[in-house]
Amino acid sequence: MKRIGIADTTFARVNMGQVAIETLRTLSSEIEIERATVPGIKDLPVATRRLFRERNADLVMALGMPGKAAVDKVCAHEASQGLMQVGILELRPILEIFVHEDEGKDEKELAWLARRRTEEHAENAYLMLFHPEEMVKRAGQGLRQGFADAGPLPKGE
Repeated sequence: MKRIGIADTTFARVNMGQVAIETLRTLSSEIEIERATVPGIKDLPVATRRLFRERNADLVMALGMPGKAAVDKVCAHEASQGLMQVGILELRPILEIFVHEDEGKDEKELAWLARRRTEEHAENAYLMLFHPEEMVKRAGQGLRQGFADAGPLPKGE
């Protein structure tokens, strides 16, 4: 049985943690889920490390929704740096799923994007743990989580 940690925030305007859990439950009954919810994205690195250390997660999904102000972009960068440090220290994967409030043209698109990006990353988490060979098949395909895939570049000949 594999264990996936879900670290999410109260600052997000969509319950991304619940979306991840619901998606993972549709993919496999062989997944144990541990969840930690924190106030904001800068709290995610510690929550993630605790999911690894105290709850023995094999992989953690770190979910957050930074605001659109310049200070929010800085906070997202800092949180991302912290998540990378935790991943290096723990030698286990962290999928950072951030949806910035200025990514959607309106609130409806933003809500859709938060759900869709979370669902697609939950699928990635499942594949990374249970079918890594499927991830290899997807290499170089220009896949995106949320909006449309970019697709691969043509072969240079």
